[in-house]
Amino acid sequence: MPRGRRGGRVSALEGGPEEEALPAAAAVPSALWASQLQPEAAAGQILLRGIFEIGRSSCDVVLSERALRWWPIQPERPAGDSKYDVKCQEEFIEVKDIFSVKLKRRCSAKQQGNGTLLGITLFICLKKEQNKLKDSTLDLINLSEDHCDVWFKQFKKILAGSTNILAHSLHGIPHVVTATLHIIMGHVQAVDVCTFSTTGKLLRFGFSAMFGFGGRTLALAEKYRWMSPNQRRDFAVMKALARLKPEDCEISFLPCISSHDSKKAEGSPKSDGANQWQTIQGQFLNVSIMAIPCLCSVAPRGLAPTTRLNNGSMALIVARNTSRPEFIKHLKRYASVKNQFSFPFVETYTVGEVKVRPRSNSGYNPEEEDGRHAAAPEESFPWNVDGDLMEAWSEVQVKLHPRLINLYGGSMEEMNDSKVTCNCL
Repeated sequence: MPRGRRGGRVSALEGGPEEEALPAAAAVPSALWASQLQPEAAAGQILLRGIFEIGRSSCDVVLSERALRWWPIQPERPAGDSKYDVKCQEEFIEVKDIFSVKLKRRCSAKQQGNGTLLGITLFICLKKEQNKLKDSTLDLINLSEDHCDVWFKQFKKILAGSTNILAHSLHGIPHVVTATLHIIMGHVQAVDVCTFSTTGKLLRFGFSAMFGFGGRTLALAEKYRWMSPNQRRDFAVMKALARLKPEDCEISFLPCISSHDSKKAEGSPKSDGANQWQTIQGQFLNVSIMAIPCLCSVAPRGLAPTTRLNNGSMALIVARNTSRPEFIKHLKRYASVKNQFSFPFVETYTVGEVKVRPRSNSGYNPEEEDGRHAAAPEESFPWNVDGDLMEAWSEVQVKLHPRLINLYGGSMEEMNDSKVTCNCL
């Protein structure tokens, strides 16, 4: 079978590099940022495997949860022929260093449409020196539309975010195999869902929301999409803490009867006896509304550990205005075993419906974060809803719909509280 020519596009398994060794520059086109794979980068669930042309060589490419690895495909070597004993160097980039992905196409002036697909281009951000970043690109060449579409969607899914609170709360870990086992075994779990609306208009469905610090942090992170997810999150948190300020708003809620006693830091809220609505108002650094526990890597016990997947109630957690050091202590408690709500400025309620109405017209202006003061006719208020940015210009109403959907998974409370009956354990 004839060998594929050097530099040819990879579209079949038999395509490979020529028998003679490539020049050093062509063999290792990414020497500036790729090196031998470290054990910690190799770990993780394998997501995809395929063939691409990288640096004029046909390569076997593997995408895992933490790294993208590749190595040149070697031709079949006759037994005992030392001429073909060439050691392949495996190269890799860590997924956290990829900040963007695009489909690579060739367009001409006479051509209509999007042009001829060539493959996928990855945009990478790496540390050149101690405090400097260097951007680079990696081209994965393959002419197959279907092949590139699968890889492109996977990369976009990875870059979309770093936290999946629903998967954590259902399975204890965002793991493909664990989710598959729940489907095979027929474990179905009813889950409460929230609707978010303003002035009678439905905005979206969701499971959790943060207003104030949580919303501003996400709005900041969205401005730096060129960073990797972890870097973007850490940078946004630090910048939001440096510019920490409260939101002046009024919060009305409909309490639910629950076994968990609500903690009220500044006296009982006002109540209008007719509909049993209660109201609190003042300066709030953060407002969290959670219909599920919201387990995640930064909060192993959950952002709302007292709520459940389908108990017909939401956790309303408010942090009133306080000093920056005290608020940071509160945030750090989420990652520890200590109670994050045992601060005098933190209040928790068990509710079925919430209305958040900002009393100030000064919403979030992204220009202010860069030191600029552009005049805006009407500034919006950012909300963090399940890790997605939602902008609202007025009061937002959050209403719980108990057991609205069924998902494959299990309750983490049942898993954690289960009795071990096997003697060997």
